[in-house]
Amino acid sequence: MKWSIHQLHQLQAKGLVMDEMVDVSDLKQMEPSIRDISPVRVKGRADIGATKFTFHLTIEGTMVLPCSRTLVDVSYPFAIHTTETFFLNDYDVHPDEETHLVQGDAVDLLPIVKELILLEIPMQIFSEQENIQDGAPQSGAGWEVITEEQAKNKIDPRLAGLAKFFDKKEE
Repeated sequence: MKWSIHQLHQLQAKGLVMDEMVDVSDLKQMEPSIRDISPVRVKGRADIGATKFTFHLTIEGTMVLPCSRTLVDVSYPFAIHTTETFFLNDYDVHPDEETHLVQGDAVDLLPIVKELILLEIPMQIFSEQENIQDGAPQSGAGWEVITEEQAKNKIDPRLAGLAKFFDKKEE
């Protein structure tokens, strides 16, 4: 996932097509909410110019995250489609656009792939399992986790007297 500028210029005529599996397991140390992450597949192509390199990428993989409600492992597949543009000269970089300036004499996509995966982590994720034994408790002293259906049909005990008030008025 790293090419020197010389290598990219040699590939300018025939283009660059990539389809690689990349190990990004070090993201588990960077982000503690990632419990596990599979090798990520990076597919795409590059448009190579004299001072501009544009990579059209698709990043696919699966990460394991904790359920927001029960803390059990949830497998979260992701597919990221992105276009990353690198410029050799800083005067070509547009401040309003998401572009990169080539640092040194090589273009390295791996840090950008890692950053995009970190941005893909959802704020909340829920497990589809109904009976969860290993996760967080589902009830306690005076409380329990309920589904949205149960919440719609349940009358708040603080307002139960008000419901009786309207029943008496109709009589």
